Amino acid sequence: MAANSGVYRYQLGATSYRFNSLADLMAKASPLRSGDQLAGLAAETAEERVVAQMCLAEVPLKRFLNEALVPYDSDEVTRLIIDEHDTNAFAPISHLCVGDFRDWLLSDVAGPKMLSQVRRGITPEMAAAVSKIMRNQDLILVAKKCRVKTAFRSTIGLTGHLSTRLQPNHPTDDLSGIAASILDGLLYANGDAVIGINPATDNVAQSCRLLHMMNELIENYAIPTQSCVLTHVTNTLEAIENNAPVDLVFQSIGGTQATNESFGFNLSTLAEAQQAALSLKRGTVGNNVMYFETGQGSALSANAHYGVDQQTCEARAYAVARHFDPLLVNTVVGFIGPEYLYDGKQITRAGLEDHFCGKLLGLPMGCDVCYTNHAEADQNDMDTLLTLLSVAGCSFIMGIPGSDDIMLNYQTTSFHDAMYVRRVLELRPAPEFEQWLQDSEILLNDKFHLNAAVPQRFSPEISRLENK
Repeated sequence: MAANSGVYRYQLGATSYRFNSLADLMAKASPLRSGDQLAGLAAETAEERVVAQMCLAEVPLKRFLNEALVPYDSDEVTRLIIDEHDTNAFAPISHLCVGDFRDWLLSDVAGPKMLSQVRRGITPEMAAAVSKIMRNQDLILVAKKCRVKTAFRSTIGLTGHLSTRLQPNHPTDDLSGIAASILDGLLYANGDAVIGINPATDNVAQSCRLLHMMNELIENYAIPTQSCVLTHVTNTLEAIENNAPVDLVFQSIGGTQATNESFGFNLSTLAEAQQAALSLKRGTVGNNVMYFETGQGSALSANAHYGVDQQTCEARAYAVARHFDPLLVNTVVGFIGPEYLYDGKQITRAGLEDHFCGKLLGLPMGCDVCYTNHAEADQNDMDTLLTLLSVAGCSFIMGIPGSDDIMLNYQTTSFHDAMYVRRVLELRPAPEFEQWLQDSEILLNDKFHLNAAVPQRFSPEISRLENK
């Protein structure tokens, strides 16, 4: 491989390959996905893709500090990545190229403690680059070694634990319908990561209404969890000003400034919201107050990708998340549709990549294991990805009645799916939540088995809902 003035060349037999920039090389080294094809960035042949991966393996990690994929002067995410890079943390791996970095990550030298020490020296582009030359099992093995713990009223990310976001969405935001879904989820031991609602009516008044309802339920039953209305960050700021009981601040984020501007915020907006939420001091076992969602394809759909492939743009979003010490981050991996991830194979690969990159960078990474109904995927594909992510140490997944979100119209994981993977892999809920489940007689003495009868303390709530 030869690199000169940003051009990368690789000779394979009699054929010479040319990649016009590091961004071009990264894009063509990416495993096949429809979004990169749509953007005209993907390798044209499987051979070109393999050659790009071979060429990328020889790129020194230091080059990612000197060749920005998105211009430094015009992008605040690039400035965040470069300005916050920790040279001391980078020192143990600074001599490596991308291929050597893969070997080092897979070695016993790179144990949980060492990975924690170097994470602030790894840029998102480095993480994305090494993921492109890793097999699925490599992504799983390394992610499993990355330990990331966060806390608010429950502790997320402990080894041997898997948490869930209880997602009680309703197409009309009917409080009784939402309450019924919450109760259903709690009785299946779901909700220790967050009870998080996507509001059908996205305004401040409705957000406050939903926040007060969830807060009342959490306080009445003394549930060690946190609530969140997944509204725009500016709506949450207004809700805080209106004295609403805000636990977590939510925002969908992207990997470029232009993507985030298309979402209606910038880094200073997030900083203001974080400080406002911290000032409420509502956490009991920790103070991580931010919740971010991401997903491959968001920068491309906003025409804000700067010629960078969708997986690298996704990894750059994790730099934004990392800056704000979130409680939760998850990739909504198959939500945008087949224009970006065409089928179950591409969704599975993307989910493993996102989880690996997030955990490597030090994020409490979860995944919305999901697909849209017009994608070439089905629930069996999601079972496979759910199982692989759980083996890899995923921090949390989604829990929705019947795995069918009747408000957002996509397929994800159900309350039953969480019970399945906890039983098969002997994973437990967050410790504070597990104790509550046992005290409430939702879980029996055997931590993996539910009480077949509804505990007496919930009977009044069931009767109230039935009489609505």
